Amino acid sequence: MRLILTARIKSVKKTVVIASRGSELALWQAHFVQDELKRIGLASEIKIIKTQGDQVQHLSLDKLEGKGFFTKEIEDALLSGDADLAVHSHKDLPTVSPEGLVVAAVSYREKANELLLVRKEAVDPRKKFRFKNGAVIGTSSARRKSQLLAFRPDIELKDIRGNVPTRIQKLRDGQFDAILLAAAGIERLKLDISDLHVEMLDTHEFVPAPAQGVLALQTRENDHELIAALQKINHEEVQEAIAIERKILNLFEGGCHMPLGAYCEKDDDLFKIWTAIADEWNKPLRVLYTETRKPEIIAERIVEKLKNIRAGSVWISRNIREDDFFSQVLTANGCEVHGRTLIDTQRIQLKKIPDGDWVFFSSKHAVRHFLGQTKLKPGTKIGAVGKATSDELRKFNLRAEFIGGGNDTRITAKQFAAVAGRSKILFPQAKGSMKTIQQFLPAAQVIDLIVYETIQQPATDLPKADVLVFTSPSNLFAFLEKNKIAPEQKLVAMGHATGSALRDKGFVSFASADTFDDTGLTRAVMGMLSK
Repeated sequence: MRLILTARIKSVKKTVVIASRGSELALWQAHFVQDELKRIGLASEIKIIKTQGDQVQHLSLDKLEGKGFFTKEIEDALLSGDADLAVHSHKDLPTVSPEGLVVAAVSYREKANELLLVRKEAVDPRKKFRFKNGAVIGTSSARRKSQLLAFRPDIELKDIRGNVPTRIQKLRDGQFDAILLAAAGIERLKLDISDLHVEMLDTHEFVPAPAQGVLALQTRENDHELIAALQKINHEEVQEAIAIERKILNLFEGGCHMPLGAYCEKDDDLFKIWTAIADEWNKPLRVLYTETRKPEIIAERIVEKLKNIRAGSVWISRNIREDDFFSQVLTANGCEVHGRTLIDTQRIQLKKIPDGDWVFFSSKHAVRHFLGQTKLKPGTKIGAVGKATSDELRKFNLRAEFIGGGNDTRITAKQFAAVAGRSKILFPQAKGSMKTIQQFLPAAQVIDLIVYETIQQPATDLPKADVLVFTSPSNLFAFLEKNKIAPEQKLVAMGHATGSALRDKGFVSFASADTFDDTGLTRAVMGMLSK
């Protein structure tokens, strides 16, 4: 199959032959690049090449030999001169190009998230990721397997192969309860999945593959005219971010079948990197968050820290739960984990509940004490300060339209203000709440509603630990009533408010969880436990 465009430019005399796999998604990618080339005046045609990964369908990806089983035959075509340009899913490429080849340009980045597709018969809104207990999940990716098991050890994993439409049909046929796919593929193919329940997984919680969602444009390193032309369609900001992700992969000496997730975001000149890795798909997961303004050295630092996470003792100011990612992952890595909340909450009975266009919850306690005595009116929108609060909403079969994504409530407040505008917003909250979100909503009609108060519990007979984790200012204050913290003690704060409370008490050296959830806390603790 060859599709030919006739437009040419002076700098590249010939028609560019684009090598591509033959799947529907691969051809979409090739056509996209063909359109980009046409935009800059280059004629092109597409040549379909079958790879080892296409031909061998009975083995899971981690059992295929070599690192380039979706790319080798295409790269051979480039080296032999049978093709001039290859279009790859960048995540499928080995981190070192064969001698004579170079990735000359990269595309924009489509959503890097994972998309979880669940048969509606298998949905359980109370469970993490909203699929039922013991569900059969289809994926052949070692990375996806390792992270899924860390969150949901109750599941059964089953390998699945085939192109994107084939995998979705296997799900519809009942071979699986749910499957995991890259959101980019679904977005690009514009597939109708309305008959399935869809969960878009947060890239900070469920870390994607290095360079996921990006296309790599590969050519011969001596084809200088083509390389120069490709710079006109290259996305340098994407190239800069994924260079860190792929360098991490390279330093671990892994291929695309390695259970490694790495994701980088750039905020002005600050690089933020989330990493998740296991030695094998069924081995303990290690997670880390790092940020830097010096990208040239950060990959080595991340790999060194991940390789040197040691077992230690951890105490957290909350009760340990059965489905606790924090304690499960740390315990699997040899840590001794203790936990106990140092505050209790007492519900305040509501006599009258005002209406609002939005209800914004700033804690799990607010969710429990508000929804424990009333129901939301149909059409009411819900906001949550973070992932842990939105997970609490799931227990009431509710979903938040807005979920804060960081650890600084001031930033979350500004983001929510842009969404809520001039709406009427109800804030169920604790007596004595700091009202951080409300302060950044000058255009909205804010209604404060006290639904509970906190009561300190005795903070005695607490075990000593290498790392102390405080989940709220109230828990910190309760701890300090009966206990002292040594200057050298390793500390972790959940959220900006808890960090501010630590500073107010004279503690300036501590780690902050990057997100309001278990994964953020676990990343912070593992960072502290790394040599």
